[in-house]
Amino acid sequence: MTDVIVNSTICDFVHKIHGELKGDKIIIDIESPCEKIQQMSHLEVPMMEILDIKDNYVMEKAKEAKCSSNCLVPCGILNVCRIESGFLAKSLAQKAGSMSISFK
Repeated sequence: MTDVIVNSTICDFVHKIHGELKGDKIIIDIESPCEKIQQMSHLEVPMMEILDIKDNYVMEKAKEAKCSSNCLVPCGILNVCRIESGFLAKSLAQKAGSMSISFK
């Protein structure tokens, strides 16, 4: 299982994402104070629908929830899914520690 925290400093929300591979799906559960993210707080993501940016289960759910285009949560979900499905090494993610966007 994989747990990440997404700090959305622009909207001042902190989201906790938990994912676990079960069969050919990644089960995602999210704790979030954001009403839009709450609409997608439980997902059963097909493992093979996380690879493309356009035909992507997570991005489609974010679109349905009317997430803003700069929301970091879908990216956080996809990273959890990639770790759980083996497309991203957990050790590499843990070594990196975090991802960020810095405004200058």
